[in-house]
Amino acid sequence: MEMNYVIDTFFSIFTMVLIILMVPGFAMLEAGLVRTKNVTSVLTVNVMIYALASMSFLLIGYTYAFGGWDHQEVINKYAFFLFQMAFVGKVVNIMSGGVSERSRILPLALFTIVVGAFLYPTIVNITWGANFLSDTVLDISAMHDLAGSTVIHSTGGWALLAAILIMGPRRGRYKKSGAIQAIPASNIPLVTLGAFLLWIGWFGFNGGSVGAISSKENADAVALTIMNTNTAGLAGAIIGWLLTYFRYKKFDITMILNGALGGLVAITAGPDLYGIYTPILIGAIGGALVVLFVPLFDKLRMDDPVGALSVHLVNGIWGTLAVGIFASDVSLMTQLKGVVVVGAIVFPLAYVIIFTINKFFSLRAADDEQQEGIDYVECGMEAYPEFKRSI
Repeated sequence: MEMNYVIDTFFSIFTMVLIILMVPGFAMLEAGLVRTKNVTSVLTVNVMIYALASMSFLLIGYTYAFGGWDHQEVINKYAFFLFQMAFVGKVVNIMSGGVSERSRILPLALFTIVVGAFLYPTIVNITWGANFLSDTVLDISAMHDLAGSTVIHSTGGWALLAAILIMGPRRGRYKKSGAIQAIPASNIPLVTLGAFLLWIGWFGFNGGSVGAISSKENADAVALTIMNTNTAGLAGAIIGWLLTYFRYKKFDITMILNGALGGLVAITAGPDLYGIYTPILIGAIGGALVVLFVPLFDKLRMDDPVGALSVHLVNGIWGTLAVGIFASDVSLMTQLKGVVVVGAIVFPLAYVIIFTINKFFSLRAADDEQQEGIDYVECGMEAYPEFKRSI
């Protein structure tokens, strides 16, 4: 028993470290996708999110989510906290990436604190935690969401949707004529590095969510979960590659990588439940959804520089519903109820929180500040000061 405790505690800490690799993953992905004049601010925001979200969760959010510190006997309680803490910043990362190049840093910091202390812990409470909705019609604890297709990715996606509706698009993104101004990524190598750091982190994200590895049964479950996670990412990348070439006759590396991330989000709800072939279909549909929804959101004039709505919100929903479709012992209606309840809680709460913060601290940088670059205006330094910029 003591050896199992030690092994499972170490496993949780190790997988927590893998998840933390997603911090530089998000940072590099976003830094590569934005223009050079906004790179320093994006990196600043990512560091700030990790620090503030984690501290807020430590001081307030964790106890709210799980009802206290003394609910763990299988592993060390501090190891369990660290594993859960590794998740919280990802919710804000999803939102911050989608509003990059026009968002101020201080309002994002305030939103991060609220997410870490209240918004995200509310969703954890009703799904993985203490569950204040138990014995009510809104109880969704039966929803199977192993590592957070809905709890984390859709939560971040709903918050991003609220932010985009309040903030509007970047300066010059949409012309009065209805044309869409292309704003290309500034550093494709960084985008690729960031995507693969996220991919590697996903093995801790999903594998660690099994919760233990010290028995043969748990070790088998962890291995299957990680294998299925990787398979879905592969399928998403392949479909993203094929569909973009079929549609545009070009190989778009950013869409291929987002296709992979879409597949990874989609598998996150149930990688422990599938055989080795089902994740191919789930990940492929996830990649296809990214290729479909990125231009669709643009047509709706919803400016999302990193494609986070398509990757995280759309595929968070798809992945959760896929469990009800492909896992024999999980009800599709149970999964659908979970998606609806989380969306009905997160979107209006996030909208009110962001709207309120925006009233006191304008979340959107002015057009002239966007033209100058958020780096210079907010940070006083640029990531590439020797580069000459035209926009």
